[in-house]
Amino acid sequence: MQIGKTLAVMLSFATAPLFAQNAPQPSMQPGMVMENSSPSQPRQTPAPELLQGVASRTPLKLEDFLAMADRNNPTLQQAAAIVRRSEAQARQAALYPNPTVGYQGEQIRGGSYGGGEQGGFVAQTIVLGGKLGLRHNIYEQQKQSDQIAAEAQLVRVHNDVAQMFYNALGAQETVLVRGRLLGLATDAAETAHQLANVGQADAPDVLQAEVEAEQAQIDYAVAQRMFMQRFKRLAALAGSPAVEVSPLKAALDSPPAIDTSQVVDAIVRQGPTVKQAQQEVAIEEAKLKDAKREVVPDLELKAGEQANLEALADAPGKKTGAQSFASAGIELPLWNRNQGNVRAAEANLDRARQEVLRTQLSLRQQAELLVANYLSAKVEAERYRTALLPRARRAYELYLDKYQNMAQAYPQVIVSQRTLFELEVHYIDSLNRIWQNAIALENYTLQGGLETPLAVDYSSSAQATE
Repeated sequence: MQIGKTLAVMLSFATAPLFAQNAPQPSMQPGMVMENSSPSQPRQTPAPELLQGVASRTPLKLEDFLAMADRNNPTLQQAAAIVRRSEAQARQAALYPNPTVGYQGEQIRGGSYGGGEQGGFVAQTIVLGGKLGLRHNIYEQQKQSDQIAAEAQLVRVHNDVAQMFYNALGAQETVLVRGRLLGLATDAAETAHQLANVGQADAPDVLQAEVEAEQAQIDYAVAQRMFMQRFKRLAALAGSPAVEVSPLKAALDSPPAIDTSQVVDAIVRQGPTVKQAQQEVAIEEAKLKDAKREVVPDLELKAGEQANLEALADAPGKKTGAQSFASAGIELPLWNRNQGNVRAAEANLDRARQEVLRTQLSLRQQAELLVANYLSAKVEAERYRTALLPRARRAYELYLDKYQNMAQAYPQVIVSQRTLFELEVHYIDSLNRIWQNAIALENYTLQGGLETPLAVDYSSSAQATE
C-alpha cells in the first residue's frame, strides 16, 4: 500500500506544470527544506550547505539591482567625471591670454662712463579672428558628445544588470527543477529497494534508480553553484559585491514583447552610439573651422617706461632721464598658413562622417542577429510549453501507470522521468534566451557595464593649433 502511495505522489509531483498560469506560486526558494511532508507531497532532501538560509532572506527584484547600479557602479561616476572635464576644458579654452610684465635694458655700460636705457614694460597678445570662440566651441561640442556617452554608459549598465538578473533567475528556476528531480529520484531509489524486497524489482532496477539519484545529486549541486555564481556577477555589475545571495523575484515566463518589424530601424536611428558618432562629426566640423581661422595672426602689443642714463651733450652732468616706448606687431602668414592642420581636419571630418555610416551598419547587423535569436527562442519556448512538455509529461504518466500494472520495466519510468525534467530545464533556457535578446534590443545592443567609458582628450590637438 505504501509503495502505491509513493508512486502516486511521484506522478502528481512530476506532472505539475513548471509555471502555473493564474495560480499562486509555491513559496519554496533554492535551498529551502520542506519539512513535515504529507503523503500528498514528495519528500525533499535536506538542502545542501551552499544555499542554507537563502530562502529566509528578502527576495530582490530587478529594480533593486538597477538602483544599486545607479548609486554604486563606478563607470557611471567615470562618465560623469569626463563630462565635467569637458566643461572645464571649454572654460579654459575661452580664457584670454595673460599679460606679460618684465624688465628691459639696452646699451647698459658700467665704469666711469655709465649710460644705457633700462626700465619696465607690459606686453599683451590680442587674439583676433574670433579664435577663442572657435576653440571654446570645440570643447562645447565635446561636452555634448561626453554627455551622450554618459547616457550610453547608463544604458550599458542597465542592460548588463537586467541580462544578468534574468540569467540568475533562470539559474534559480533550474535549481527548483533540479531539486524536484532530486526528490523524485531519491524517492524512486527508495521505492526500488522496497519493490526489490517484495520481489517486484530486480537488481538492475535498483542499481538504475541509485545511479539516477546520484546523478540528480550532482545536477542539483551544479545548479546551486551556477545560481550563486550568476548572483555574484549580478551584484558586482550593480557595484554591490557584498550583497548576500538572496531569492530573486520576477516572472521568467513573461518576457517583453518586441516589435521586430520596427526595432532594428529604431536602433539605427536612435541608438546612443549613432548619436555619439553624429556628434563626433560636429566636433570635427568645429575643429575644421578653428584650423581655418588659425591663419589669422594675433596682435602683439608692448609698452613701457624706462630711464635713459646717457649724459646730455649740452648739459654736462645731467642724464637724458625718463622716456617711454611702445610697439605693435603681427605675424605675417606668408609660408605657414596652417594648411597642414586644415588638411588634417578635413580628413578627420571625412573619417567621422564615414564612422556614422559604419556605426549604423554595425548596429543593424547586431540588431538583425538579436531579432533572429529572439524569434527563434520564442518559437522554441512555445513549442516546449505547448507540445514537448505536455507530451513528455503524458509519456511519464503512461509509463508509470504501465509499471504499476506490471506491464512496463521500471528503468523506462526513470528514463521518461529524466526526459521530462531535462525538457523543463531546456524550457527555462529558452525563456532565458528570449529575455537576453529582448533586453539587448531594448537597450540598443549596448553592453559593457564594467568597461571603462571611452573618452577623447582634444586638449593636445587644440594646443597644437594655437
